[in-house]
Amino acid sequence: MHAFDAHSLIAADTLTDTMPPVSLAILWHQHQPYYPDDVADEVLMPWVRLHGTKDYIGMALHLEEVPEFHCTINLVPSLLVQIERYAAGGSDRHLDISRMPADDLTEADAEYLLDNFFMANAETMIRPFPRYNELYLKRAMNIDSASRAASRFTAQDIRDLQVWNNLAWFHELLFEQDVDLRELRAKGRGFNESEKRWLLERQREVMGQIIPLHKRLAQRGQVELTTTPFYHPILPLLMDKRSARQAMPQCDLPRHLDSYPEDIAAHLSQAVEYHAKLFGEKPVGMWPSEGSVSQAIIAAIANAGIQWIATDEEILTHSTGGIVGRDSLGHAMHPDRLFQPWRIEEQGQALQIIFRDHGLSDQIGFHYQRSDPVWSARDLLERVKSIGRSVERVRGDRPALVPIILDGENCWEHYPDGGVTFLRTLYREAVQQPECNPVRVRDHLAAHPASEKIGQLFAGSWIFHDFAIWIGHREDRDAWDLLHETRQYLVEAERRLGAQHESVQRAWREIHIAEGSDWFWWYGDDHSSALDALFDQLFRKHLQNVYLVLGESPPVVLSKPITKSRPKIPHSQPRGFLKVRIDGNPSYIEWLNAGRYSAGSERGTMTLVAQGLIKSLYFGFDPTHLYLRLDTFGEATKDLAVIDEVRLRFISPADTDVVISNLLGHATTSHVIHENVRTPVDGIECVVNRSLEMRMPLNLITRQIGDPVQFYVELIDDRFSRDRAPSEGYVHLTTPSPDFERRLWQV
Repeated sequence: MHAFDAHSLIAADTLTDTMPPVSLAILWHQHQPYYPDDVADEVLMPWVRLHGTKDYIGMALHLEEVPEFHCTINLVPSLLVQIERYAAGGSDRHLDISRMPADDLTEADAEYLLDNFFMANAETMIRPFPRYNELYLKRAMNIDSASRAASRFTAQDIRDLQVWNNLAWFHELLFEQDVDLRELRAKGRGFNESEKRWLLERQREVMGQIIPLHKRLAQRGQVELTTTPFYHPILPLLMDKRSARQAMPQCDLPRHLDSYPEDIAAHLSQAVEYHAKLFGEKPVGMWPSEGSVSQAIIAAIANAGIQWIATDEEILTHSTGGIVGRDSLGHAMHPDRLFQPWRIEEQGQALQIIFRDHGLSDQIGFHYQRSDPVWSARDLLERVKSIGRSVERVRGDRPALVPIILDGENCWEHYPDGGVTFLRTLYREAVQQPECNPVRVRDHLAAHPASEKIGQLFAGSWIFHDFAIWIGHREDRDAWDLLHETRQYLVEAERRLGAQHESVQRAWREIHIAEGSDWFWWYGDDHSSALDALFDQLFRKHLQNVYLVLGESPPVVLSKPITKSRPKIPHSQPRGFLKVRIDGNPSYIEWLNAGRYSAGSERGTMTLVAQGLIKSLYFGFDPTHLYLRLDTFGEATKDLAVIDEVRLRFISPADTDVVISNLLGHATTSHVIHENVRTPVDGIECVVNRSLEMRMPLNLITRQIGDPVQFYVELIDDRFSRDRAPSEGYVHLTTPSPDFERRLWQV
């Protein structure tokens, strides 16, 4: 869909005066793994606290601003437990280091700080703040080790970093409400220990506001609060690991294939009870962990009192043999049946089930961050209303239900203002448009219950309708086997000691924590982060704790790392000067020495389901030019026909955009945008055939040998960013010297 057009809106309104408004059902899924090691009484990761003061409070404050906007928020119980812990004064390793006087840090503490206090989106959360960016540049991440960098940091640098890394994780709406926070941020540098202590106490106060604010939103009927199995396990795999083969018939399985129905019941019942304790009523709806479903788990969920669940639209496609789904162009084949609830039954129990529009969900999660936020919000609403019209043409007796479901915390740090303008525009304009009705899921289902039944629910998750991420790798299967062997040890101990024995109950809690999906998320090569080894350590620590609380020494195998994967390298580096004929028909030899980026999801905490335009990006130099080659998934002349311009956005050495337009014309046009001044330039060659190939003079962007070159490539369609490479971060190069082929590059 192209940019929204006021004239088309007027025409559409005249045709749809009588159509029922489309039900826009947004569900924000709020989740973090269970980070505490309760046996050692330590918390090694700060993400609940940092996302708490940024996203969990901020998303609720946005809704408080627009009481007419209704939606659903899914709160995972293991997240809520940790929020309560912080509100009561709990800590973590990161917070302990933050509290230490800057003059008193040991060498190990200083190295931890320099390795972990820049874990934020550099483009949106570090660079906009001069002092934080100054410290970031001084640290020289990926160049110097923390021990080498430490000598460059004064005590004041350390204290300012302690403040800034916590301050950057406060939501923008909190600054609007709190003059003291605004003044602290405005000061920018030279913080003292008293100011730091005040900020960290303010952080604790905000953590204490999260649950009460959500409760108020629910009590006034604006927000439906739903839940997830307690520690976020993949229920279908706890029930039957063989279910993975429905989507992946050749998938290898763990050695132990036992079913754990008792664990499923525990995760479900504890989630419902804890939710009722916090919010005063039992949840009606549930987002199963990772949207993972199967026919076999329906009865257990219904027995827990849940009335509706949600998953991805591809599950519906495969549950109906492809009758309901999308064609090769992405158009809904039966929109009236896709955008509606369905009924599912098992063992005399029934649930209603809805299916997320993963295209619209991915727009918010991955794409709108790169476009004007007001335009993006309006574009989303227009897409939703267009679905409503398509359903109305087929069936005008009931409104279309458009579920948009995604993480409520992970995407906003990629928006320039934390998503504030996008969400404000979306919420305020959605409630003003008669064609759109933002709803809680429970309200739509009460008014328009499911009229069609799914015979057999396909077993899969919200990611590619399978369980590959959690069982598809050797490391996953090794983890499942270790989990099973530890669980069997506990089963035997329970027979000896009794189910009510305190140590047995503590040990079962450790097993349930280890069953969480997040540990398996980081095994294999699907996702990677700098903390892969720590996630592996925590998983094995929970298994070790089973033995420890029962007074036994853990087996040696649990001290050995499971993960064999190394962190993904975002892109390779050029290995020699290029000699390329710019004709759009690349040869293997021409680009053999180029650096390469292959499209994928670099955001370890989220997965992009929908395929973009860019397949791969090649890049390199000759002594005076930068070369780029962009491959699409088909033929570039066809795939790029919808693109108005290609932008090379250079972050370093200076903020400069190189814009190539008229891609498929007889002659492309080129401009450079620097400090908002757009200037035509000559000397850039760009040709599109099977691929896009281009060559541009280096002196447009850099002057000195050794200068860093950081950039990304963006495809623009009528102001809308259709795709980007890399999808996160930048290509990192260095301006070459004439003898770089001999010396190679230092990056």
